[in-house]
Amino acid sequence: MRACLLALVCAVWLFDGTSNLEAKEDPGVTVRTSQRVHPVLIRNPRNGVLRVEVNVKGSAKVKLQAMHFTLQGTDDLNDIDLLRVFSTGTQRDLVGRSSANGTAVSNSVAPAKKIAIRCNADLRPGANIFWLSCRLKAKANLLNRVAATCTAVQTTAGMIVVKQNPTIGHRIGIALRRHFDDNVHTYRIAVLATTKKGTLLSAYDMRRRKGRDLQEDIDIGLSRSTNGGQTWEPVKVIMDMGTFGGLPQSQNGCSDPGFIVDQNTGEIFCFAVWMNGKPGKHQWSGDGSEPGFEIGKSAQFLMVRSKDDGKTWTKPQNLTRKLKKKAWWLFAPSPQQGITLPNGTLVMPSQGRDAKGKEFSTIMVSRDHGANWRVGTPAYSGGSECQAVLLGNGSIMLNMRNERERFRAVYITRDLGKTWQPHKTNRNTLKEPNCNGSLLRVDYQAKGKKQRVLLFVNPHTQRGRTHHTIQVSFDDGLSWPKSHHLLLDDGLGAGYPSLTRIDKQHVGIVYEGSQSHLVFEKLPIAQLLRGTKRK
Repeated sequence: MRACLLALVCAVWLFDGTSNLEAKEDPGVTVRTSQRVHPVLIRNPRNGVLRVEVNVKGSAKVKLQAMHFTLQGTDDLNDIDLLRVFSTGTQRDLVGRSSANGTAVSNSVAPAKKIAIRCNADLRPGANIFWLSCRLKAKANLLNRVAATCTAVQTTAGMIVVKQNPTIGHRIGIALRRHFDDNVHTYRIAVLATTKKGTLLSAYDMRRRKGRDLQEDIDIGLSRSTNGGQTWEPVKVIMDMGTFGGLPQSQNGCSDPGFIVDQNTGEIFCFAVWMNGKPGKHQWSGDGSEPGFEIGKSAQFLMVRSKDDGKTWTKPQNLTRKLKKKAWWLFAPSPQQGITLPNGTLVMPSQGRDAKGKEFSTIMVSRDHGANWRVGTPAYSGGSECQAVLLGNGSIMLNMRNERERFRAVYITRDLGKTWQPHKTNRNTLKEPNCNGSLLRVDYQAKGKKQRVLLFVNPHTQRGRTHHTIQVSFDDGLSWPKSHHLLLDDGLGAGYPSLTRIDKQHVGIVYEGSQSHLVFEKLPIAQLLRGTKRK
């Protein structure tokens, strides 16, 4: 990382402050700036970089004429295509994923170290919210940041000189999937994986008509990148049950994809849950899925496979009768990535509803490269979406969404899911708003020795799906020090993150953040290990 970037690291981890600015010419007009922590995204037509609030006292008629900025702290001006000022009235946010929010009050300008943007806007009494927005080039570096500081605001009442206070740098990411891309209403529930050849694959719900979950017209889509996430191939549909049984697409939805990559053979498995019929129902409630195996009554467990690095996929294979117990109301994959153990055993996190209809989490394992699977016993009643990692002592940790309270459930198995024991952090350490999370083991070399950490990411709050945060554990999940909490996005999104190891130096993440339906970011492992410590 270049030296100028290192100077920004600490300021970016947890920051949501404001800077009070002084009115030099007219005490009736004041300015305050603030910044949100979120990425700026390639493919977004606009990205809020800096919020400028102009407050007018009294009833005098005042017009905004210009805003002056410096882009000091931006790693490379060539990442930026153009900049513009938007007004959001009294609304606090400029939402990059929505074109209905905000009105342009300036023309577009090219990036420069210092810029003056001519504006034309009437200022009403009280607060007037403006945003400096940027549009990024397609080749913008995913490891760079964009930063801006407002230096002065020109109005018909006079010039307000702004004190230059420390600013944060917004990470550059990609709006992997946006509202109405390819005429799809909503993209949700993404899983990210790295193939044996280093290709990135992301599968997700393509909710074609509405944003709602099953039962609906939903297919499983796939995005593929062969250059570490910098660019992505056009979407490919890999699961679509069409009009099976003579029912419309809206009654043949597939959802909640999960991946596992066999690190020995290179074969890739993608699982999903399929509902047939039952309009207006959902597999997790009531009789949306029922005991037994019958299509149209019980939700079905589907699998597709790829042997050519994700380029082509088999037709869906129905594994319901092989995996689900007849008494269970539901058995489904967890929308997350599974793992390959050192001995070649495949471990896939899974979930369901037991004989009483109660949610549970478990794993399923294969010792013969996916030819046959064995389902474990439920680890925790009241858990659902889950993630598995191999710990240093050879046991497997299952980290689960907890439907009972606002802490993650964490259990351990030493016999591939036959028996389970609660972990010391079970239901008391990792807080959550009831949402899917992601857990990843990262092995690395330090001072000539093999080391490992666990990375965990979810909306780090107990109230809503905000503050999407990566945490780091150096002791196999016993502790998650605040010094190693990396805030990615403090805004409201749907969460559902998925982590993967891209290469020796980087991890990748896809999540539902505040700036796009699906956001992709690339993060240096060294930064995560360093935390907020200065060097």
